[in-house]
Amino acid sequence: MFNWQDIQIFLEVARTGRLTDAARRLDMDHSTVSRRIRRFEAHINTHLFERSTHGYRLTTAGKQLLMFAEEMARQATRAHENISNQNLQLRGQIRVGVTEGFGTYVITPLLGRFQRRYPEVTVELLALPRAVNLSRHEADLAITIDRPLNSEMVVSRLCSYRLRLYGEKSYLATREPPRHIRDLSRFELIGYVDDLLFSDQLSYLDPLLQELPEPPKFTLRSTSVITQMQAVKAGAGLAVLPCFMAEQEASLVALLTDSVDIRRYFWIAARAEQRQLMRVRLLWQFLKDVIEANQPWLMGESKSGLLLPPEKSIV
Repeated sequence: MFNWQDIQIFLEVARTGRLTDAARRLDMDHSTVSRRIRRFEAHINTHLFERSTHGYRLTTAGKQLLMFAEEMARQATRAHENISNQNLQLRGQIRVGVTEGFGTYVITPLLGRFQRRYPEVTVELLALPRAVNLSRHEADLAITIDRPLNSEMVVSRLCSYRLRLYGEKSYLATREPPRHIRDLSRFELIGYVDDLLFSDQLSYLDPLLQELPEPPKFTLRSTSVITQMQAVKAGAGLAVLPCFMAEQEASLVALLTDSVDIRRYFWIAARAEQRQLMRVRLLWQFLKDVIEANQPWLMGESKSGLLLPPEKSIV
């Protein structure tokens, strides 16, 4: 018979891939987590993880156990929420996963208004240069650039947004401005690390680079869009950036706006059982309403900045 705490420890190590991260989420010492995992494996006479300097990776047996453990966790959560009537309570924690740029420049300013309306709700924001995994319970609610296809998720399109090519004014002043995409071969470029892209939606530059007469010169590649924007501001080159980030910077100029006009979408998603919680439903609807009102700004059609709702109007 499995010990439930062993299952919980196994789940956190499987979800995070690292003892230190799992220990922090479990509020335990990492050596205790390591010892409990070894004891659990000895108890069931099965190796669940492959250890390396990069962390813990599930074995085939570990992947099989993970499916059962995830279902056990879902049932335990459902039982807890139903028995304690948490579905109707406006208190507790919501963990929100969102991409780094959107989380920093859009979601963070909005959360202050939401939290003041519901002071007993604590929001944990995971603004990351990757997608969170709702199936592995990394978050209660996620905002993603790829539409989740899991049938167990409740999914809705949150908004569209625009990206353009930007450069810094003093950098551009030293050279003739580009008039065609092929002119980009005369400029330094900044972009993502290709083999670390977490979504094909981020391959903005690929169609543009195919038109260049010679290979482009990249001065910086980064997994972080915020890092890319800081590099553009420092005059390191040109980059494709979301308008909701770049238009806030007076030193940045949009280039080739007729030919570099990229539209993408954000989706909001939650597991069905989490979507039933009152606090999650309220945050979901609040974000949809406020972000819809900011659609022109997200598309780079408004220079007024992010519009925050009056606190009295938050429902």
